[in-house]
Amino acid sequence: MTTVQTPDWANINPVKIVGLPQLDRDNNASLPTDIGPLTVSFYDDTVRLRIGEIRPDDQYEILTSIPEPLTPGISHDDTCSTITSGPLRLVIEHSPFSFELYKDERRLQRSSADGHFERRFRLPPLAKVAEGWMINLNLESSEPVYGLGEKWGKLDKRGQFIRSYNRDALGVNEEISYKNTPFAWSPDGWGVLVHTPAPVTHSVGHAPWSQRSYTILVEDDGFDLFLFAGESGKEIIHQYTSLTGFPPRPPLWSLGVILSKAYYRTPEELLSAAKEVRSRGMPCDIITIDGRAWQDTDTRFLFEWCPSRYTDPAKVMKELKAQNFKICVWEYPLVSVNNGRFQELSDKGYFLKDRRTGKTFEYEWDPQAFGDVLSPLPKSGIIDFTNPAAYAFWKECHKEMCDLGVDMIKADFGEQVEYDDMIAFNGETGHALHNVYSLLYNRCVYEAAEKYAPNGPFLFSRSAWTGSQRYPAQWGGDPQANWGGMAGNIRGGLSWGMSGASYYATDIGGFYQDERDAELYVRWSQAGVFSAHMRLHGIGPREPWSYGPDVEQIVSKALDLRYRLIPYLWKTMQQSHETGLPVQRAMALAYPDERASWAFEDQYMFGDDILVAPCLRPGGFVEVYLPTGIWYNFQTGEEFCGGRSHKFTLSLEDMAVFVTAGAKIPLGPKIKHTEELEGEIKVESYWTPIRLQDA
Repeated sequence: MTTVQTPDWANINPVKIVGLPQLDRDNNASLPTDIGPLTVSFYDDTVRLRIGEIRPDDQYEILTSIPEPLTPGISHDDTCSTITSGPLRLVIEHSPFSFELYKDERRLQRSSADGHFERRFRLPPLAKVAEGWMINLNLESSEPVYGLGEKWGKLDKRGQFIRSYNRDALGVNEEISYKNTPFAWSPDGWGVLVHTPAPVTHSVGHAPWSQRSYTILVEDDGFDLFLFAGESGKEIIHQYTSLTGFPPRPPLWSLGVILSKAYYRTPEELLSAAKEVRSRGMPCDIITIDGRAWQDTDTRFLFEWCPSRYTDPAKVMKELKAQNFKICVWEYPLVSVNNGRFQELSDKGYFLKDRRTGKTFEYEWDPQAFGDVLSPLPKSGIIDFTNPAAYAFWKECHKEMCDLGVDMIKADFGEQVEYDDMIAFNGETGHALHNVYSLLYNRCVYEAAEKYAPNGPFLFSRSAWTGSQRYPAQWGGDPQANWGGMAGNIRGGLSWGMSGASYYATDIGGFYQDERDAELYVRWSQAGVFSAHMRLHGIGPREPWSYGPDVEQIVSKALDLRYRLIPYLWKTMQQSHETGLPVQRAMALAYPDERASWAFEDQYMFGDDILVAPCLRPGGFVEVYLPTGIWYNFQTGEEFCGGRSHKFTLSLEDMAVFVTAGAKIPLGPKIKHTEELEGEIKVESYWTPIRLQDA
């Protein structure tokens, strides 16, 4: 992994325009520069800038739909060119290149105004640098910036140094994360997307570089940038997903509760847990057979049931199906050198190669990441999804598993393609392929599910890149089992949602360092009710009764509520499919005209009408900001005035959940699994401002 150093600003040569712009045959404006032509394209409310060795639009299918460029008007003099299309106007100064983007008469974005005593620009507006390409955009005073993928800290990235580079984060406590995209936007009316598979660094008003500039460093041979002009985050996310793809609405059963842990060690333990779920009346649709549960760790992974434990997997599947469970199994795109078919697949060229030797690259796991918690893994080959034959092979491998009764895939890992000595079938190095590998992996598994899964395609992927929202859904991997882990996991989902991804789930209860904190588990479960997908998961038991009878009673009520909200969630997911909006919407996205609400980054809107403020500390204290208007407590019907914050100390059964006045919230029947719905959305009643149990 490359470490990005602070640039030597004085010794970076900015790009200069050296001739007059012309319209090419494809309706793009072409401007000659001292290092090659700069191409400017207009698509409705979007401007695209390209320079250098540009990748084809269809490479890796990061983009799904590129409209025909509009024919712009061009005017110029010796020092400046103006390119216009409809309400958009791009003013470009020549020496050095700098720009201002206007919509009608309002300036939306420009080259950084950070100046220097001896030169106009302290930071080069656009430059070719050793790592690739750099552009410096302007940030107005206190202007927030959102997006850039799944990040665990503040949703407003202003002041942060972000690297779009997928990592096995081993928690939610650092900047590194599993799901990244070089897409950001500002409520001031602009957004930006770097079209690349390569790593991208973002200094978003990061003071050591510039507190007033947004520096984007792209580690690619070409520079391909989309600038969006939108009235709000909702509009900009729609523009982004129009280019990179809208999420399909997932199967109805995926809205139910997913029970998981790392891990059910034997079929008997798995079946015992399933039986206990049904005997106790716990609402649940899906049970998960995790990695070590069904695979032999020394030989994994090649879709083979562990022969010492799963002597008759079909019988296990049949017993789970008889209890109305959907079945989720784990996979990752690596095959152990100890697997009996490793050499066969290596000979066929199905793995990434080592360019030093021409042989299969044998990936070695860092044992420090596993400690005493997880089993050390053997050297492995990494499936090369750029090889059409390897892609088809991996996709086809899912057939037998799905024929056996598997409904859902937990597509884990995908962050291991990282070394320049790795070389892919298509000629890319591991560094260049690193991020987009996740997209190719997600796509292959989703297409397999489309073709073979008996009840419709659905997967959980941990690693993701631009466009992965087309292959739902994603989960936030491996949070620490404490209050900070819950908060970071929730913020990661909100940040991912502000980055154009609609569906997300946390690990309810936390993944590691479980201290059996009953209060934490209850609060995490309550928050999970109001998420796109709901999974109980971690190292150790996550069944409600494992925390004691009082917790079981409270969480059971929360799970009942989850199922009653299915009609509302189903409607919200249809909206996500059509617009790209996330199910869970941070306040800056949901209420762009009410800036006071943006500071409350731990609360969110669940769809259009339900506001959720998770309890993120022991003792039940919550402060929630209610936007202007009348709001009602979702549980009690109590009325509150908006336009201000309210403080509550909640009992363990209470939640800080509110409904906006005039909302019509459909409530379904009380059920234990979605099979009871017989494939239909059933509305039993509508929420009104009375006590929920009376609705």
